[in-house]
Amino acid sequence: MILLFGYLLEGQIVGISLSERIESIKAGTLAAIAFMLAYAIAMLFNSFFLAVRFEKFVFLQATLEIDLLVKIAIAFLSGFLFGVTYRYIVRSDRNSHLKDGAVLAFSLVRGSAPVELSDNLIQNAWVLSVVGVESIFCFAIARLFLDLALDRYWIKPFS
Repeated sequence: MILLFGYLLEGQIVGISLSERIESIKAGTLAAIAFMLAYAIAMLFNSFFLAVRFEKFVFLQATLEIDLLVKIAIAFLSGFLFGVTYRYIVRSDRNSHLKDGAVLAFSLVRGSAPVELSDNLIQNAWVLSVVGVESIFCFAIARLFLDLALDRYWIKPFS
């Protein structure tokens, strides 16, 4: 059964209120902005440090072409989806394992995506590890912003 605006609880469809949706949009937007800022820092580090010093990382340099816009759009979408999901995962719980698990799960998915494109995993292990660390960094920054907003009740936890 596909539920667009609710969830199934004990056989009954329970609707999600408009205020809950608005809070989710706020969480997603905040996480998207935080993720994009962290991603911009990572791109600058990759472009001006890694790519200059190590030939393997030349492809990590930021360009001003359409691929830069696509990367930024994907970063925004990744951050937004993380923010919405994180709000539902954490709820009112103070369990740090849930918070760490959300960051690591999203980082693992985003960081391991280039594995599908790699012909030689052993040769590209360093590149893949840089992408993985970059993902952990970006999602951790988004988590810090979300935790701050949730602690100060700028965003209400999912109830």
